[in-house]
Amino acid sequence: MRQPASKLFLALFIIGLTTYCTPKEESQITETTPTEVATLQSWNDGATKDRITQFVEKTTNPSSSDFVPENKRIAVFDNDGTLWAESPLYFQLFYAVDFIKKNASSHPEWSNNPTIKAILNDDLHGALAGGEKALAEIIMVSHAGMTEEEFKTSVSTWLQNEKHPDTGKAFNKMIYQPMVELLEYLRSNGYKTFIVSGGGIDFIRVWAEEAYGIPPYQVVGSSLKAEYKEIDGKNQVVKLPELNFYDDKGGKPVGIHQHIGETPTMAFGNSDGDYEMLEYTTQSPGARLGVFIHHTDSVREYAYDRNTLVGKLVRGLDNAEANGWLLVDMANDWKTIYPN
Repeated sequence: MRQPASKLFLALFIIGLTTYCTPKEESQITETTPTEVATLQSWNDGATKDRITQFVEKTTNPSSSDFVPENKRIAVFDNDGTLWAESPLYFQLFYAVDFIKKNASSHPEWSNNPTIKAILNDDLHGALAGGEKALAEIIMVSHAGMTEEEFKTSVSTWLQNEKHPDTGKAFNKMIYQPMVELLEYLRSNGYKTFIVSGGGIDFIRVWAEEAYGIPPYQVVGSSLKAEYKEIDGKNQVVKLPELNFYDDKGGKPVGIHQHIGETPTMAFGNSDGDYEMLEYTTQSPGARLGVFIHHTDSVREYAYDRNTLVGKLVRGLDNAEANGWLLVDMANDWKTIYPN
């Protein structure tokens, strides 16, 4: 069911790069107490749910020694595999390949590029044979030269028309209902929720507010360089075929520092690409919580951890207990996976 792809690919891919698979709010400093809202209904009762709600209760209770002022309540979330699915390939990769295939007729010169030619011939292994150089070529072909508005339109159109090859759902409907509820629950208790993803910041910003209630300015991600230049008589921001920032592994704490400016109170991820983000969060003083979403449900979603190139979780599994991090077992802790 799964096909090879790694978060290294996403590094170079930044705003949605590579591999092929045939498609089938600044707050005032006011204090709140925990609000019982109709959330977490998709979570099974038990130790996992209790640990999350108890943490929220103690950090929002002014009489608790673990109280966190509302303006310091920051929760950060990885995206791929944490807020929405990432199998059999990262969804941005589907987008990139689809873009290349749909626009090839307007670019006959692409047939001279072995990497792009392999993609057009449905040859995954051939497309990846060139390694990082090939991945960089895919970035250049699928994204460079687009204005910010052209890119938004391209991604929006793709989301409206393309379906996940296994489920038949729209890609932006492959979000995790329990996590959407968690985001709403945290915000109802004075937390600000941010996405901190190895995926492309511009790609995620197109749809994150509608899907998660997270506005564009609360998305941190990998990016290409850009320039402000005249296009068709109008000055616009245009993407360049150069890596600006890679927001994965050790890049995530840097991205948080540069874009958010506060150490998170809570951090949620699903792979070793998120390890440093959880580490950065939980080694800081005060009440902190690190959480890994563990993909254990081969029936309703996908089951993977150590032996996969998509969302590999090895260090996280080995060190979660010692670090005091919570492992969410998708098969046992969630009543449902996707929204109805």
